[in-house]
Amino acid sequence: MAHLEFSRGSEPMFVYLLRSGRTVVGRSDQADVSLPSEEISRVHCTVERRTEGWRLCDRSRHGTLVNGEVVTQHLLATGDVITLGPYSARFDLRVRDAIHQAITATANPMPPRPFEDLVDLRADGFGACRAELVFTGGPHEGRRELLLRSKVTVGGPSSVIDVDPSFPKNAMSIRVVRGRAMVEPGSVPVYLGGTRVREITPVHDGEELRLGQHCLALESNTVGQRASARESFGEMIGSSESMQRLFGVLGRAAAHEYPVLVTGESGTGKELAARALHYAGHRHDGPFVAINCGAIARDLAESELFGHEKGAFSGASQRRDGAFHAAHDGSIFLDEVAELPADLQASLLRVLENGEVTRVGANMPEHPDVRVIAATHRNLPEMVAQGTFRQDLYWRLNVLPVEIPPLRDRIEDIAPIARALLARSGRERAKLTGDAVKLLEEYHWPGNIRELRNVLFRAYVHGGPMITAKTLTFQPWAFGADAPAPRRALSAAHQAERQRLLEALRAAGGNRSHAARSLGMPRSTFLYKIKTYKIQVARS
Repeated sequence: MAHLEFSRGSEPMFVYLLRSGRTVVGRSDQADVSLPSEEISRVHCTVERRTEGWRLCDRSRHGTLVNGEVVTQHLLATGDVITLGPYSARFDLRVRDAIHQAITATANPMPPRPFEDLVDLRADGFGACRAELVFTGGPHEGRRELLLRSKVTVGGPSSVIDVDPSFPKNAMSIRVVRGRAMVEPGSVPVYLGGTRVREITPVHDGEELRLGQHCLALESNTVGQRASARESFGEMIGSSESMQRLFGVLGRAAAHEYPVLVTGESGTGKELAARALHYAGHRHDGPFVAINCGAIARDLAESELFGHEKGAFSGASQRRDGAFHAAHDGSIFLDEVAELPADLQASLLRVLENGEVTRVGANMPEHPDVRVIAATHRNLPEMVAQGTFRQDLYWRLNVLPVEIPPLRDRIEDIAPIARALLARSGRERAKLTGDAVKLLEEYHWPGNIRELRNVLFRAYVHGGPMITAKTLTFQPWAFGADAPAPRRALSAAHQAERQRLLEALRAAGGNRSHAARSLGMPRSTFLYKIKTYKIQVARS
């Protein structure tokens, strides 16, 4: 994993893991890496992951050196030493044991729970749908079988559900996708409501299936459960009740394959959540590819995501894979997804709908197997209302929504996060005094954890390993140093979903079954959601 090892003179300072897209190094607290010195510009340089590798670009008045030579741009290689004023940073692509342990220690892969279909995810828990096969007639009348996988075979002795020794293994199959059960025909004729099933067909609760002399029905039950509290998730830690619940929700989401939309203010740790989701899931051995949608050049965006064929455009001298190809069998993290232009939103929607990725200049699509995790600090429902973000894409991304609260709303997390930041950066000798902790807890943290990290590192550089209130300094932000950061409206995604359910219910004249069907949603899930949102509409 690419990282920079910072030092001042002969004294090692800290290690910074390079994240997706562009990393800004400078004197400003709004930089990703803040280095206090008059010889450092507010934005001194950037390090950005591009197709050809990690590229450094000088943005300063003071100059940036690589291996002793002044550069404006430079493609970094392992061992390169970057000099910025009194600081130096060694670039390394190799994964250090300490770094790898920090990422994976608390995100151990979990066994997937495909039989449990998550239909709702919120800060305090989740809604899960479980399907059961009920024998309503024939030799096994009264027998009930909980579907323990997303796809189960029904047939002879070697099938998941053994019903008849004369049947082959694949007499028929049952799939559960997003809470909806579907029957897939096999080698024995299966009938739904007297009509033979010849292709994958949805089955509603109570509808009768007939397989030979066996009559069966599917029952689904959607229940709400509170998330089990956890003390950490990946690199994320927190002792507050809200974060412990959030870690439990993230752990549950990691065991599934659905897209996750992570929201929260800048600096709250959205990419940390995305990485932990990947490493805690069953794709942990596959690649994790992070793309900053706001940092992609507009004319190269489609090629960056989906690849291109040789000769597709000027400069396309060879066939090239895109980010989705690179993430095959793993996860792709689309950071700042709200910044995608309209044409790219349409292309991404096609990928999410049918899994097809078409290179620029190609005619035939490809099908890389990728889990999508997206993130934004923007209010997507508001952007949908304004027409700047596609509503259909929003619903495709917002399958499992996760919102990370700002640091000022979880004061009890500040001290443990501060100590962890110091330890993980190689500053094991650093200590926080009681007055320093008190001052940190009183500050409003408009830049969240990113700003906390920079404040701590600046104090360490100026005052040494003993960090006191006197060595802590805070830089002004655009909306004023003493003003609390503006609060975003919480649960915007759930407000939008509530409105969607309410409109469907009104259009159906209060008929819940019709409303659920119009949304393509199982009735049990629909009933669970309208109960959760306290929706009541009288039948007309």
